[in-house]
Amino acid sequence: MSATTVRVGIFLAIAAGLLAGCSNDNRGEHKPAATPMGHTFVSIGVEGQQIPGGGPMTLTFADGKITANSGCNTATGTVDLAEGILHVGALASTLMACPDENGQADSWQDNVLTSLPKWRLDESTLTLTGKDTTVTLLDKKVAQPDQPLIGTTWIVSALMTPDAQIRSQTLDEVKPTLTIAPDGAVSGSAGCNRITGHATPSPAADGPDVTFQIGTTKTMCAPEIMEVEQAVLKALDGKTTATIDADILILRNTNGFGLTLRAA
Repeated sequence: MSATTVRVGIFLAIAAGLLAGCSNDNRGEHKPAATPMGHTFVSIGVEGQQIPGGGPMTLTFADGKITANSGCNTATGTVDLAEGILHVGALASTLMACPDENGQADSWQDNVLTSLPKWRLDESTLTLTGKDTTVTLLDKKVAQPDQPLIGTTWIVSALMTPDAQIRSQTLDEVKPTLTIAPDGAVSGSAGCNRITGHATPSPAADGPDVTFQIGTTKTMCAPEIMEVEQAVLKALDGKTTATIDADILILRNTNGFGLTLRAA
């Protein structure tokens, strides 16, 4: 083998190594950076001034916006995550009056979000570091895993009509319930009467669509209770779309009625 051949072989080997290194570097450069966008986080710790009323702080990042609640009102606005700094635009908030210390939670929340805090995402943990307060939050899917539709006893907390979402003292008192067994059997209470029937698909109704076939006993109760019961039965009439977020189940019927339920 000549010296020229050896030099050419060495050059080719070095060139191949350089190309491989460049290829690996490019792959690293194009790896998307971790971002909280598309996730909801719940606070698990606060350093500095604590959340009035105890919180927790819940932050949802979606479509370039942030939605925040720390125990009182819910605020929503635009958000920019550039350069590891949380830039929050003007926040539009609900205007609910909150009792005791919870009434101060909105002010605490505004101070944290508008202080240009640094943010860092380590796998499922989001840390916001402001001037005086550091908040550690955990991805809600990790902190509060979705409850299974099947086998969980669900309690109705709100009624949905085509025009509104309704909560009432009567609803809180009668506590309608719904349970779907692994074989699809349905049991519970519509508020006055016991309900029985079947839900499909079965045995694992974990898809977005659930179709109910429901029957009830025939007891008569006070008019306000029967009004709640009729709304529950309208929501459980035929095909519904089921959405679960942690311990909250939302059933929406194609007829415009629906239910918000919480895991017992």
